[in-house]
Amino acid sequence: MTRSVVDEAPVTEAPAPVAGSDPRLRWVLLSAGLVAALALPWFVYPPVAMDIVAMALFAIALDILLGYTGLLSFGHAAFWGSSAYVTGLIATHYGVPFPLAVVGGAVFAMILALPVGYPSVRRSGIYFAMVTLAFAQMVYFIGYQWSDLTGGENGLQGVPRTFFGIELVETESFYFYYAALPILLFGMWAAWRIVHSPFGRVLVSIRDNTQRARALGYEVDKYKIIAFVLSAGLTGLAGGVFAINHGFVALTELHWSTSGEVVLMTVLGGIGTLWGGILGAFLAVMLADYLASSGFDGIDLVTGSVFVLVVLLFRRGIWGTVRHQWLAWQQRRTSSRRTSAGADPAERGP
Repeated sequence: MTRSVVDEAPVTEAPAPVAGSDPRLRWVLLSAGLVAALALPWFVYPPVAMDIVAMALFAIALDILLGYTGLLSFGHAAFWGSSAYVTGLIATHYGVPFPLAVVGGAVFAMILALPVGYPSVRRSGIYFAMVTLAFAQMVYFIGYQWSDLTGGENGLQGVPRTFFGIELVETESFYFYYAALPILLFGMWAAWRIVHSPFGRVLVSIRDNTQRARALGYEVDKYKIIAFVLSAGLTGLAGGVFAINHGFVALTELHWSTSGEVVLMTVLGGIGTLWGGILGAFLAVMLADYLASSGFDGIDLVTGSVFVLVVLLFRRGIWGTVRHQWLAWQQRRTSSRRTSAGADPAERGP
């Protein structure tokens, strides 16, 4: 009976292998990414550089759901913002080093994801997106009303950068960048391990054909909840570092527009790629910073226009399109070599 269900399930095209499937290319990309991360504050204002890396992890965390599980969440601002608030409160009231505060914020985000994810994953498509959005707005309302704890419209101010008494890190944004960077790089590495593990392969199968994955015996809702919680935890890491970086947590971090921004970054770079989230965050943050520094008020208008152009010109996102063209070129070259190798030596000539 199970065999017949599997055979009758609709077949979807298998995703192309990632560009990093070639070990040499993978190491080249990883080395280039690490060098770029280490060099970034030398060329970009350090707080902005920190925002880029934090938003990159945020986009990567969302991509675990959107690109690898097929779930579009408009509620990730709840985990980003709640972790930022919890991180700020721990750092302010307990005076612990900021890495511990960030871990506390990430754990809270994962705990919050459980009651949000359980009813949400029972829906799919636009219904999943609307349920997550509804929960996120509830969290935003709580943050707005609980002003004694969160500061309400004024936000949570005076978040310290305590770091084992090392004054340079606590007072200089440049050195803080290098102290906080390992946390975000660890989150990116964790995301990479998740999507390249057997668990990640199951997520891809659920994305491509939920009916077939269920027929093969996988507990689809269970896998979705785990992916949801892991995504929230990585989002919490990014949100906590973001709060420490600014020394302030605004109520807008819980607003639905923050979820929209990270969706834009992910789609801009290319969903289902991980590297696309990094590229999308870099472009979006740098563009917003440049326009703000120029005194331009219509930042959302320009960002939205760029997003529309990218969607029209690069259907798979910027990184996704580049990866697709690279893989297509490799496939053509391999086919050409096989054709040449299989030809009759007499026909090839001297």
